[in-house]
Amino acid sequence: MQDVLMPGLRLPPRDTTLPQDILPDMQQRLLQLAQAALAVAVDAANAPTLGRALETPLGGGEPAAVFVTLTEDGALRGCIGTLEPDRPLSEAVVASVINAALGDPRFRPITAGELPAIHIEISVLGRPVPIVDPDAFQPGVDGVIVERNGRRALLLPEVATEFEWQASQMFDAVCRKAGLRTGAWHDQQTSLCSFRTIRFGGPAIPTDEN
Repeated sequence: MQDVLMPGLRLPPRDTTLPQDILPDMQQRLLQLAQAALAVAVDAANAPTLGRALETPLGGGEPAAVFVTLTEDGALRGCIGTLEPDRPLSEAVVASVINAALGDPRFRPITAGELPAIHIEISVLGRPVPIVDPDAFQPGVDGVIVERNGRRALLLPEVATEFEWQASQMFDAVCRKAGLRTGAWHDQQTSLCSFRTIRFGGPAIPTDEN
C-alpha cells in the first residue's frame, strides 16, 4: 500500500475493487458451511460434518480475503478474518468463523449453548485501493484499512453505519484500533486504503429454509 493523501485526485473506477461475484445460491452454501464449522468448533457437531460440507469446492477455488462477524442477540461476540486472499473462499470462511468463535481475544470462546442466539455475518473483501481523496470515501459502503510502521487495522463498512460516523470519524477510529494517535491518517507516512465487500449471513443454527 502506498502513501495516500494527495488532494484533488479521485479513486480509480470502483468496479475493479469489488469482490468476486457471489450469487445467492453460493451465499447460501457458504452460510451452511459456516454453520457447520461453528457447530464443530463449539463441539455441537462432530468433525465429519465439516468434512462433508467441505467436499464440494465453492467459489471456483479462487483465493479470497474474508471476515466473519458473530453477534449474540445483536451484540458483538467475535470478529476475525484476514486481509490477504491466501486461501480458497470456502477455506477462508471456515478458518474465519472458527477463529471468530474461539480466538477473538476480546471475548470468551462461544459455547454450544449460545448457538440459538448467534448470528453469522460473512464479509468477502474486494481489493483495497489507496484513498487519494478522503472526500471520495463513502461511509457505510467503503471499509477502511490503515497501516503505519508495522501497525495495521481494519474497519468493515457497516461500522460507520452502526455508529453514524462520517469519513473522518471512521479514519480516526481505525487509527486508534491500530494503536496510532487519532488523526494519524493525515500524515504522509500513514497508508490509508478503502475496500468494498459482499456481505451476507444468517442464524448459526440452520432453519428449515436452509
